[in-house]
Amino acid sequence: MFNRFLFSKIDNSALVLFRIFFGILISLECYGAIITGWVKTNLVTPDFTFTFIGFEWLRNLLGPGMYVYFFIMGSLGVLIALGYRYRLSMISFTLMWTGAYLMQKTSYNNHYYLLILISGIMSFLPAQNSASLDARINPGIRREWMYSYVKWLVILQLFIVYTYASIAKWYQDWFDFSIIEVLMKGRSHYPIIGEWLQLEPVHQIIGVSGILFDLLVVPALLWKPTRNLAFVCSIFFHLFNSIVFQIGIFPYLSLAFIVFFYPPETIRRIFLRKKNAYSGNEIGKPLYRKPLLLISALYFLIQLLLPLRHHWIPGDVLWTEEGHRLSWRMMLRTRMGQVTFTVVNKETGERQLVDQREYLTPKQRQKVAAYPDFIWQFAQYLKETYAKEGKEIAVYADSRVRVNKHDFAPLIDLNVDLAQEQWLPLQHHQWIMPSPWSAKGGEVNQ
Repeated sequence: MFNRFLFSKIDNSALVLFRIFFGILISLECYGAIITGWVKTNLVTPDFTFTFIGFEWLRNLLGPGMYVYFFIMGSLGVLIALGYRYRLSMISFTLMWTGAYLMQKTSYNNHYYLLILISGIMSFLPAQNSASLDARINPGIRREWMYSYVKWLVILQLFIVYTYASIAKWYQDWFDFSIIEVLMKGRSHYPIIGEWLQLEPVHQIIGVSGILFDLLVVPALLWKPTRNLAFVCSIFFHLFNSIVFQIGIFPYLSLAFIVFFYPPETIRRIFLRKKNAYSGNEIGKPLYRKPLLLISALYFLIQLLLPLRHHWIPGDVLWTEEGHRLSWRMMLRTRMGQVTFTVVNKETGERQLVDQREYLTPKQRQKVAAYPDFIWQFAQYLKETYAKEGKEIAVYADSRVRVNKHDFAPLIDLNVDLAQEQWLPLQHHQWIMPSPWSAKGGEVNQ
């Protein structure tokens, strides 16, 4: 039973078609990042860039060369869609995209992380065995089948993402729709739909449907009686997200995944113009079976545990942000704040307020004002900058932050020299002040 579930030979049209869609979408993402100015704003213009902590060495790649970097990634997307040197192209893209993801977080997006995971998985799947230049050049690799585990790897990854995205919404600010009201206020200027997005009944529909869609879409796509309905709902849901939140290729990538849920006969008839799907259903015994099972089990164990890590880090993740990233906590909060940095010369005792405009772009200043890891990183940058002048300094931050519709409250302990603090990836930082609301009710403590 187990072998039949994972190692039956099934038609590979879904994987092949997804490869084509995937390649086109990532090429549009990378070329679009250049054309729209995203690369310039985040990777070329800033004098200082907030990398993921521990990956500061990636700053050596920043500058005008990033235009070439993203052009190469876009071109790799074209090669992936064509199925030319697929394995090399896919692995190269995965490594380069991971680097681009880690070298800046001012424009952080959970979907960029998903793209790393899907790219990594696709690097090891036989997506080049049909409808590809590789198969035309080397007919010996041509196959019309794949092992069934390929399908289930993708579906399980999607199930984890959607399920955690739903569970993350089970908190007070989502249940009372206040976070949705805040998110929609910034869209009031949209033509036609802007006014509608401000209505309370619309907020309620968005709130309820957001939880239910994320929780049920994968099971509904798997079950034949609800598959078409789930498909229609997916189109509406993802197009709504694309228009309202403007989150790049992710809505269309999500729709592309749906090919794994439909019968291969349907996929071939609509997209590949081939009537007959592979139907051998033989059970194979690949030599890599045991390593595959071991690595897959370890990978998905990490995927299950990583989004839960904020539960064993003291404090409310909505306030501290500790454990927020890589956890599918999407569209859950808005943060705004005010922060001033004071530099104290340890030798003379001289105190100086830092003019952040000398170091940071407007978007970076918004992040520094509201996020504790950005505040810590900027303090380290100030320490390094003054050290070059031969000065040993202490750095203190006076920060007040507002999350969603809660009141402003102090975020950072005024008495802590952040220049001397270490970053602890899986621990709570004591210099982050306690959240101003109770963990249970979500109410502000007056």
